[in-house]
Amino acid sequence: MSMDKAPLARVPMSGLVASAVEYMIDAGQRSVLFLDILRRRGDQYQQHIAQTAPHVLHYAAELVMDGRKLSEPVNYALVRIIPPEGIELDLERRPFIVVDPRAGHGPGIGGFKADSEIGVAMKAGHPCYFIGFLPEPMPHQTIERIARAEALFIEEVIRRHPDADGKPCVIGNCQAGWAVMMLASLRPELFGPIIVAGAPLAYWAGVHGKYPMRYSGGLLGGSWLTALTSDLGAGKFDGAWLVQNFENQNPSNTLWTKQYNVYSKVDTEADRYLEFERWWGGHVNLNAEEIQFIVDELFIGNNLAAGRIKTSDGKAVDLRNIKSPIVVFCSKGDNITPPQQALGWVLDLYADVDEIRAYGQTIVYTVHESVGHLGIFVSGGIAKKEHAEFSSNIDLIDVLPPGLYEATFEAKDADTANADLAVGQWVMRCEARTLDDIRGMGGNSSEDERRFATAKRVSEINLAAYKKFVQPWIKCMVTPQVAEWTRNIHPLRLQYEFFSSRNPLMTAVGTTAERIRNDRKPAAEENPFIALQEGISRQIVSALDGWRDYQEALSETIFLAVYGSPALQAAVGVDPRWEPSRQGMPAEHREMLQRRISELKSRIDEGGLREAAIRGLLYVGSARGMVDERSLEALRRIRRERGERLTLAQFKMLVREQFFMLLLDQRRALAAIPKILPDNANERRAAFAAIGEVLSASAEISGEVAKRLQHVAELFCLDASEMSERDKVTPFDPKAKAS
Repeated sequence: MSMDKAPLARVPMSGLVASAVEYMIDAGQRSVLFLDILRRRGDQYQQHIAQTAPHVLHYAAELVMDGRKLSEPVNYALVRIIPPEGIELDLERRPFIVVDPRAGHGPGIGGFKADSEIGVAMKAGHPCYFIGFLPEPMPHQTIERIARAEALFIEEVIRRHPDADGKPCVIGNCQAGWAVMMLASLRPELFGPIIVAGAPLAYWAGVHGKYPMRYSGGLLGGSWLTALTSDLGAGKFDGAWLVQNFENQNPSNTLWTKQYNVYSKVDTEADRYLEFERWWGGHVNLNAEEIQFIVDELFIGNNLAAGRIKTSDGKAVDLRNIKSPIVVFCSKGDNITPPQQALGWVLDLYADVDEIRAYGQTIVYTVHESVGHLGIFVSGGIAKKEHAEFSSNIDLIDVLPPGLYEATFEAKDADTANADLAVGQWVMRCEARTLDDIRGMGGNSSEDERRFATAKRVSEINLAAYKKFVQPWIKCMVTPQVAEWTRNIHPLRLQYEFFSSRNPLMTAVGTTAERIRNDRKPAAEENPFIALQEGISRQIVSALDGWRDYQEALSETIFLAVYGSPALQAAVGVDPRWEPSRQGMPAEHREMLQRRISELKSRIDEGGLREAAIRGLLYVGSARGMVDERSLEALRRIRRERGERLTLAQFKMLVREQFFMLLLDQRRALAAIPKILPDNANERRAAFAAIGEVLSASAEISGEVAKRLQHVAELFCLDASEMSERDKVTPFDPKAKAS
């Protein structure tokens, strides 16, 4: 093993000795201070788990509904976030509801600091609510029961905000993302825009050489091990095992980097480290029925996007039933929920963008280049950028015409046009995309799909065998007391217990650390031994990363070879010619669609100035292939100045109807504009000027946009250049018009 010795070689012997003494004093002090931080972490853990309802919310909260008191009790609760001093809420703005993941950790991470999903939503003026949970599930609690409880919670939020301009925006983080999507497919009328952050929805999806977590179910022989773990817990699944899975994905961080970062910066990193560890160590339990559903139906079965999940009353969970805009936030740096798993469901459900539109669906996605899984909903930088923009522009997302879009963010600077129309430090755009853009991220071949289908079938066989031959014996042997003991000795819990003040060996650490803080002697940054320490750390990280890469490559090779075996596939009944199939459009929806098309076509010649203006704006704006937040703000100001009384829901319906009319028969829809315009020339002139203002708010009007605007001017029976001069509006570039 080689390491960089240059820092030592450049220092004279006398200076080297002095540096060594300085470093040894510093390293000794840091070691004691680091042990003290671990002691404080252990004590914090003890205090946290002793609470009745432990959470890490940064904000005060008021209990609104307790799920334990429902007719079908669950361990979930709805709370209202009380805004801190200095934050003013607008009760006419739609409320936000943040649902935190129950994936091994406790609740509150969606609002555990000011720069969080809840924090930026309140800064944007939205009332905020939070759906959290207690550490222990209620008896007989299932995923379906939780969904019904959350529906009641959302109904209560809607009842509390009768004047809100729009249904609640619901944010589902990680595990909560797929749960929210399931509920929205069953109760679409409850939801405004939905934001799913780091949420897996297409569980088999991925690319070779990356994201090996999707192979785990197959490599373990299926979900029988999940059932065994639940049985060893006397009907409860210890969430610490889920946390262990997360940690196993990044051994260099788990075994070294996280602790070394605190040790090397022991004077400044304690508070940040302890704040995060309070959440990371707050393990919660799930009922056996809950975790078995999650593993069988979702992670191994991949049944969500396929529409194969049904409720107890036989109703299918079809994500195409969702009527609200869906925002998918994922990252290339997320090895838990990579972009393919976050977005692959779109390819499973729709043949093309026209089919997305046929369901009246709006899907907006954004892919971060590097942030990890937790950073998607924990990072302060992400909260101040992406989540802040989503909160500020949720109305823009809500009124987007149906289709597929990618949200992009451009930093505001001195050259940004009409910067006052964009909230915050970024300008958000929604740019039209096709399914090929998602396919371009990579995905499974037909051979890969057959491998996962084979793993699913093997899992079913192994689980059935376990339940018949082994489970009865395990249940007889495991008592609640034994289950509690096994939970307490889980390695993740023991690390907190061992370093807490309960350990007699740690009693002297606190007093010693206090004396050291009063006489701290840190080594200088240029000390060569500090550089040597950093070099050793990098080599440890490199070695652990290399081990991880080897393990991941080996796991993938084994999975592909075993489940790609034609003999195994034939043995478990997987046809070697089997191809994954997409759900077809149900006959009922096709009939409804035809009725809606006929209705819209029959109304193309109906309307007035408002319909003509929106139709003209959509026709011209579609040439850009994107919608900018500045345009919506310009439109909002125009509506406010002119006293428009349309609610957001009414405006959204107006936009959608005019959009579909253009989509169905653009020539006829445009030809009808002169027929529905009023005779009053001033009204026509004002409406056309508004179109120009909205379009010019986000970009210079030129090229095809200018040509279309000229066409609309003619349909409005106006001379565009004369209009611009008279009304002091420059809706397009005259040079572009001349060309």
